[in-house]
Amino acid sequence: MMKNAKSLYHGHRFPASVISCAGRWYFRFQLSLRDIEELLFERGVIVSYETVRRWCDKFGACFAHRVKASRRKPGTSFCAFAGTCATSSAFAIWLR
Repeated sequence: MMKNAKSLYHGHRFPASVISCAGRWYFRFQLSLRDIEELLFERGVIVSYETVRRWCDKFGACFAHRVKASRRKPGTSFCAFAGTCATSSAFAIWLR
């Protein structure tokens, strides 16, 4: 029988959604800790910037890995135009 794995955020006062949202803002948008404190306050969450700093220190590697993995890979493209796009590493040629 498999044991249920505990959440990464088990034992913290705030829900996982608040912690991960704060970390996402800090690492993805490079906001200051005080800016994140204000954004959370506007959403009804009263937390100090020191708490946000501790979350980023503790879960930072996990957040940074997710941000890096979610970025587009170089050399890939998506063409949402009427023409067809042929890509190369140096330039793109539009075919009509």
